[in-house]
Amino acid sequence: MSTELLPAPRGPVVLCILDGVGLGTGGEDDAVATAPTPTLDRLRETCPTVALRAHGTAVGLPSDDDMGNSEVGHNAIGAGRVFDQGAKLVNHALLEAGTAWASDVWKALVGGGTLHLIGLLSDGNVHSHVAHLDALIDRAVHDGVTRLRVHVLTDGRDVGERTALTWVAPLEARLAALAAQGVDASIASGGGRMAITMDRYEADWPMVQRGWEAHVHGQAAPYPSASAAIRAAYEDPAITDQYVPPFVVTGDDGAPVGPIEDGDTVLLFNFRGDRAIELSRAFTEDGFDAFDRGRVPQVYFAGMMQYDGDLALPEHFLVAPPVIEHTVGDVLCAAGKRTFACSETQKFGHVTYFFNGNRSGRLCADLEAYVEVPSDNRPFDEAPWMKAAEIVDACIGAIASGDYDHVRLNLANGDMVGHTGNLAATRVAMACVDLQVARLEKAVRRAGGVMIVTADHGNADEMWQHDKKGQVQRDDAGTPVPRTSHTLAPVPCILVDAEGARSLTAPHGAGIASVGSSLVALLGLAVPDGWAPSLVRI
Repeated sequence: MSTELLPAPRGPVVLCILDGVGLGTGGEDDAVATAPTPTLDRLRETCPTVALRAHGTAVGLPSDDDMGNSEVGHNAIGAGRVFDQGAKLVNHALLEAGTAWASDVWKALVGGGTLHLIGLLSDGNVHSHVAHLDALIDRAVHDGVTRLRVHVLTDGRDVGERTALTWVAPLEARLAALAAQGVDASIASGGGRMAITMDRYEADWPMVQRGWEAHVHGQAAPYPSASAAIRAAYEDPAITDQYVPPFVVTGDDGAPVGPIEDGDTVLLFNFRGDRAIELSRAFTEDGFDAFDRGRVPQVYFAGMMQYDGDLALPEHFLVAPPVIEHTVGDVLCAAGKRTFACSETQKFGHVTYFFNGNRSGRLCADLEAYVEVPSDNRPFDEAPWMKAAEIVDACIGAIASGDYDHVRLNLANGDMVGHTGNLAATRVAMACVDLQVARLEKAVRRAGGVMIVTADHGNADEMWQHDKKGQVQRDDAGTPVPRTSHTLAPVPCILVDAEGARSLTAPHGAGIASVGSSLVALLGLAVPDGWAPSLVRI
């Protein structure tokens, strides 16, 4: 790699990540293309702009059929290169090499009382994959487990919004077949991923408490089966899989079939960290006080992966996570560059924890300032502007202060509102984002800086389900079926240069890891060997 250094700009280098804003086909359901976004339109037309890959192998996922997500996207940008990610590592350990089964953690999990498996049930491959659960169940029975309980979290976010029975019904049949063979196996509890258990960044601890009470204590609405609970939830047309109320499965005697008891073992089979940390803390943390846990069973608890390496959380894990070292943040710290990072709660960990290679806290306390803007605790499509203005307020202050060489922010609107499936609200979200980018542009130009505007993956660019031929899927009434998951779309990378001296060149197949390299180059530093190529040219 060339050692020729670029001249740093007079002002700061700003990285603005528009979460979930991909480059779609421009169809009617493309909220990115159809929303009023005069600033982004102008920047794409007048500033150096390239399209980058943000899914599949470009971000360390198993195949190019895999959608990107915020975790792997921020890992790639923050590392300046691609590491094999959780989905790929777990596939290898469970489905290919089978190395997980020889581990001491697995032996402990199958050597206790009841084995409880808790996690997101779908093939979304963002937090988990149903194939991993199937492998865990098969191997557990092979290794002598005679009592097994599954606690299911319905998805509706990384997959279709009402597809839970696609995976619940076969799981119930699989467990019933095991029961017929003498294995005491059943679904024990569940609920929607945005209703219970899977909170992140301590935004809504009552979510985790509801999950704890259902999974551990068997306290939630009783149903004879998980399928019955989901069908009952569907009677309310406003409820999608994300928001299925907590439930427990009861036996013929009316008692819950699967509370977690002393001596049991528990595996949280999600591989992604952000929405697994809080439940892990509830099971393992001495002095835990985020909510009243009531009876705390003495169990052996493990995660599919270690979700926070700095905190060693959890202590026991089945598959080693990627080791991401020598990140963009490390390079900037070593060079004495001062950094300001900001987002709202929903994405704060993405511009800090994930960007820094899954490490908590600041990399260098004397050079970095991290600001979290508290998110609203309400449906995102009810307030699609979210906290974009407040984030940009803080960043404009940081830019104007002259105290920072690098300012980094994430605007969550395109992703979080896109996940609701509400096209009208997502268009509003994009208009709000556009307004804030306009404010940032003015501040950057005023300070003589440079700004990269990019995204971590697609989402808002495709708000309806399409078949393999690209046709919109419709329900019986002819209404388009909402899409709530990410997309395979490339993402924009726009360079706003107050001096007008720099341009972008993207080699064929370039991915978003090159954004990290470009950020380092723009600051006048050498891009380390082995990193993705910088896109910046003079």
